Amino acid sequence: MKRTLWIIPCLLMAMTTVGCNGSESVTDNPPSDVDNELKSIEITADELQLVKSGNDFAFNLFRQAATGQTAPLKGKSVILSPISITYALGMLNNGAAGETQQQINQVLGFDDAASVNAFCRKMLTEAPSLDKLTKVLISNNIYVNKDYTLNPGFVTKARDYYDATPESRDFHDGQTMDVINKWAADHTEQMIPKVLDEQTFDAEAVSYLLNAIYFKGSWSEKFDKSQTKDEPFEGAAGKVPMMHQNKEFAYTEDDLCQALRMPYGNGAYTMTVLLPREGKTVAEVAAALTAEKWQSIFRYMDEAIVDVKLPRFESNTDVELNSIMSALGMPLAFSDFAQFPEFCDTATKIGFMKQVARIKLNEEGTEAAAVTVIGMNEVTSVGQEPRHVNFHATRPFLYVISEQSTGAIFFMGTYTGN
Repeated sequence: MKRTLWIIPCLLMAMTTVGCNGSESVTDNPPSDVDNELKSIEITADELQLVKSGNDFAFNLFRQAATGQTAPLKGKSVILSPISITYALGMLNNGAAGETQQQINQVLGFDDAASVNAFCRKMLTEAPSLDKLTKVLISNNIYVNKDYTLNPGFVTKARDYYDATPESRDFHDGQTMDVINKWAADHTEQMIPKVLDEQTFDAEAVSYLLNAIYFKGSWSEKFDKSQTKDEPFEGAAGKVPMMHQNKEFAYTEDDLCQALRMPYGNGAYTMTVLLPREGKTVAEVAAALTAEKWQSIFRYMDEAIVDVKLPRFESNTDVELNSIMSALGMPLAFSDFAQFPEFCDTATKIGFMKQVARIKLNEEGTEAAAVTVIGMNEVTSVGQEPRHVNFHATRPFLYVISEQSTGAIFFMGTYTGN
């Protein structure tokens, strides 16, 4: 019997297994299924509300960056990591005060800085151990211009909640930009080799705060490479390599889209693909997404034998976030009226904020990474007989990578064939 999905599910894929500061949870000898029991993150009702609020931020971010009328990435294949932005801003938020801090909290979907810290600490601590076959690394770092001093209270919170140990450097040494880029590469398994260049690195900056997230997950049901064929894809210049399998997956549909959930490893992390109906667009699906709708997808899904066609692809995103985050509701942080009195020994504002992200999806699984960098400047200016359905992603679609027990979104994206 068909169930109707009225609350449109999903968005992007989320990368998996988290290991803080480069710790790894994937062994060289993969354990058996018995050794890799599915685990969940235990959260309170209040913490669940924080996750829902954080997911609302994820959907708002995606719409602002990728599908809105003035979105800078509109029409392109996009990969973003909302949780990476949460980590970078969460660290910085401990240096904010007044209306500046209130705006940051509101945009991220949290009541206060303490709630952001607690959420980030919990995910950092527990996400790595959920699936031994999925690797997730979450790392944070802060580089400080030697001419400035961070406030001791800010440093303590950066260490206690984010495992970040600030490093003082001479930004005029001709090496700092390369050091920051090497840190980004090392903490994303070389997927993100560069986040700053001569145009974006500022030797006069007060500080650079960074978060890196790396995900590598193997499909629970891998695609057979021999079944991959070049096929047309709506909007693509030519044919794309289309993977194919016919297996049992969690699935639902409504008049706007089809929703397919594909697990990695033991199922602790999943990718949800939202395929718009013929005549519908990615933007229309994205416009319907809220945290409530995202949560409801799991209630409406049931098992079905799904004939899956999904492109094998790679995509990259490099996007400045100043205007996007300002439009979402935190313009003060970028202005000369910014309030960061707890950050360091001088008045500062966000001068530069960007994210670089990359995803590789193939027959074996998914590898994804993102680095968010913030440059601080001194202020101057379910149970029936499975049905059989087709899920042929031969036109632009959305995807979300998320943690199963909480629904927390790690990565979100679109594939447009371009």
